[in-house]
Amino acid sequence: MLCECSDLLRTEELHLAPYALRARLSRGRVHPEPSHPFRTDFQRDRDRILHSRAFRRLEYKTQVFLSGSGDHLRNRLTHTIEVAAISRTIARALAANEDLTEVIALAHDIGHPPFGHAGERALSKVMENFGGFDHNLQALRTVDLLEIKYPDYDGINLTYEVRAGLLKHRDGISALPDGSPLDPTPGIEAQIADLADDLTYYGHDVDDGLESGLIREEMLEPLAIWQLASEKARSAGLPAPCERFSAYTVRCLIDTMVGDAIRHSARRIADADPQSPDEVAHLPANLISFSPEFEKMTLELKHFLYQNLYFCKELQKLNALSLSRIQFLFDTFLKNPALMGDTARSRLEKDGAARAAADYIAGMTDNFAIMEYLRLHK
Repeated sequence: MLCECSDLLRTEELHLAPYALRARLSRGRVHPEPSHPFRTDFQRDRDRILHSRAFRRLEYKTQVFLSGSGDHLRNRLTHTIEVAAISRTIARALAANEDLTEVIALAHDIGHPPFGHAGERALSKVMENFGGFDHNLQALRTVDLLEIKYPDYDGINLTYEVRAGLLKHRDGISALPDGSPLDPTPGIEAQIADLADDLTYYGHDVDDGLESGLIREEMLEPLAIWQLASEKARSAGLPAPCERFSAYTVRCLIDTMVGDAIRHSARRIADADPQSPDEVAHLPANLISFSPEFEKMTLELKHFLYQNLYFCKELQKLNALSLSRIQFLFDTFLKNPALMGDTARSRLEKDGAARAAADYIAGMTDNFAIMEYLRLHK
């Protein structure tokens, strides 16, 4: 039996909730294209992200630990894959559009520079006087301008909904760069990808912290959310401390957060009862969230991670190195733009040396940034 795009669109009509965005209702692309015979527009967007250079480079970009630090530690790509998987689970449970949710999740970090959050803080610092830097805006810039795939325009020409979904924070932003106005509140699918990103890194950063030895189980024991998850591990008959106990507890931690997000969001949706994506867009607050009890516990966990992992002494060295390397590269390229790659140089006249340098640095993998630093630091 042949399954064509028209069949996929009919399936969406039958199975998606009223508040979910059907592909046929997309606001379209900046550059109009004919429909595809076998894929919806959101499925095509997903494939464009997967085939992009920016997505491939995520494999060699830091999540928390420098790329290559350990075989079992996450990098930016494995984080992204986990976010996409959890996003689909939540979207399916809430009868939202899985394809749209997935592509937003897959694209959400392609604007991240090398060296993780330390790298972003460094780029933000050097760009303070040149319009600033934000990885969410950089993701949009990447798909709109920096990926070169088509003969007549820059970018990969994604749908409005995906592009809008990449703007995780909309403070002071009322429109996309092409002038398309942004809705006051993100769609359900963008909200799901946003929350999935948070709960994913809560869980796997704990896992990586334990794997690295920077976090120990006894440090986590005072946390309410760890107590909840570890009780499930004990109920399964696992003795603590041991590798199997901590691994299963992390699994329970993630599963518990996902379950709470689904159940609480379903209640919020039922209370608001939106009958269309447009109604969601004009609600005063997001519908996708943790319950108040879990929100408190996840914030406690987030605070713990900031204190004991992200800004611990061992990783502070990486933070300092990231700042000095990115500062050097930026200053060097600003002084001598001819040292940048061809694509970055091609945007000098339109964007200026500072933005072109930021684009070039943001696109680097950890290893390439280090090699460029060593090549130029004579």
